[in-house]
Amino acid sequence: MGRLLAIDYGKKRTGIAVTDPAQIVPGGLTTVATPTLIDFLRQYMAKETVDKVVVGWPMQTNGQPSENQARVGAFIGRLQKMCPDLPIIKWDERYTSTMAHRTMLDAGLGRKRRQDKALVDEISATIILQSYMDANMP
Repeated sequence: MGRLLAIDYGKKRTGIAVTDPAQIVPGGLTTVATPTLIDFLRQYMAKETVDKVVVGWPMQTNGQPSENQARVGAFIGRLQKMCPDLPIIKWDERYTSTMAHRTMLDAGLGRKRRQDKALVDEISATIILQSYMDANMP
């Protein structure tokens, strides 16, 4: 069994989270500069088996597409070309940044650490992955 991998795609940075190989425990992996994302994923997938990718699908609170949705859609197209047999799931990412900030507060992180946008992106990817797992795993 391979890992599930989640992506919180951003214009500048992208948060990445993965499960353990048994697909039980999700956790933050890293944050990468978005222009290097495809290369990072290529290298990661050469070392680790990935069964499915869950990509945060940006929507406004009213259900309309967000400004970033076109960029995310283009990224998904590139990823599908790179890995044509890999299932790619679009997952609603509304409120994940807010939830990530709340998680950081609840964890007692200091102000400077809470302002670390890369950490927010990584936690957001983990929340996307956990949300997907909660809805789809037995």
